Amino acid sequence: MLPPWVNAWWKIFGQDAQILIAVVRQGEVISGIAPLMIREGTVRFLGDPEVCDYFDFVVSRERATTFFSTLFASLSAQGLRIFDLGPMRPDAAIQTFFGQHGSTSSMECRIHQEDVFSDLDLPHTWDEFLEALGGKQRHELRRKLRRLGEAGEVRFRRVDDLASLGEAIETFLRLFSMNREDKAAFMTGTMASFFHALAVSLGEEGMLRLFFLELNDQPVASVFCFDYQGTRYLYNNSYDRGYQGLSVGLLSKVWSLKAAIDEGLCGYNFLKGGETYKRHLGGNEIPLLQCKVTLR
Repeated sequence: MLPPWVNAWWKIFGQDAQILIAVVRQGEVISGIAPLMIREGTVRFLGDPEVCDYFDFVVSRERATTFFSTLFASLSAQGLRIFDLGPMRPDAAIQTFFGQHGSTSSMECRIHQEDVFSDLDLPHTWDEFLEALGGKQRHELRRKLRRLGEAGEVRFRRVDDLASLGEAIETFLRLFSMNREDKAAFMTGTMASFFHALAVSLGEEGMLRLFFLELNDQPVASVFCFDYQGTRYLYNNSYDRGYQGLSVGLLSKVWSLKAAIDEGLCGYNFLKGGETYKRHLGGNEIPLLQCKVTLR
């Protein structure tokens, strides 16, 4: 959860929650930051798993023990005793803390797997990426690319102009509504406002990577990504179901991956979900964990 994300989420969805940003200090040194909120008496991360793939605390490993001990003691003194935290990566700070300390007489921790996400270390070139795929997957990908090319003039472009971002997001949302029925139902008016706010927030920080796949000058698919610390994160994808036979949804994601390689990025994160295509493109599945803490 990066600041641009938190700002966008809180602006649209934060009305029914009490924000709780806790900072733990040792003298003048900040040990860590807990981006939390309180809903119905339960402490949760600031955000929602419906639109946020995973969370964590902001804390250095060497200060984690002091940070969590101080944090839980302080919140317990305020009468807050139930924490529903997640989803989180296995290397999240609190997972490491409870992995070392386990449940104690003053707190109980229960951890279970909630979902998975897929991550990919990027090679230096597109040819290396293709070579790393299994023979069947490489053949299928090339066949799909060739078939799309035979259907007309193909263009893959990135929106960089913040002034045109509003119109671009409207196109993304229009394609979203032309997708599967469940995805169209997901995109309520409030959710659309969130996507607008998130795009602006990420765009102002130079992190947004919004791509469009066009066929004969017609947008047929879009990919909403963001870049952070050398990794491209695939947040969402939309496409016109009328072009599903040309695999435009998959290929728009493939081209965003190729663009990441061409730009010299070191990683591509498919984010939450165990869809088959992620494995076919070389993604490595990593569990996402839910942590429920009860203070005694």
